[in-house]
Amino acid sequence: MRLVIALLVIIYLVGIGVELSPTIQTKWNTASAADLVASIIQELPDAMAWPARLARRMTDHSDHI
Repeated sequence: MRLVIALLVIIYLVGIGVELSPTIQTKWNTASAADLVASIIQELPDAMAWPARLARRMTDHSDHI
């Protein structure tokens, strides 16, 4: 059971990283460290909600089939 929970936590954290990667890529070389952190903090709530967006996308596509 611990392994399943650990796997779910890892998948969740990787998903957050995937959601934040465009912001990090665009500002990595051009913005200051403070601007990068501010952008990440601003994007973090939306990034943490990636499972809900994925579920909504999956249910929206199944309605059209």
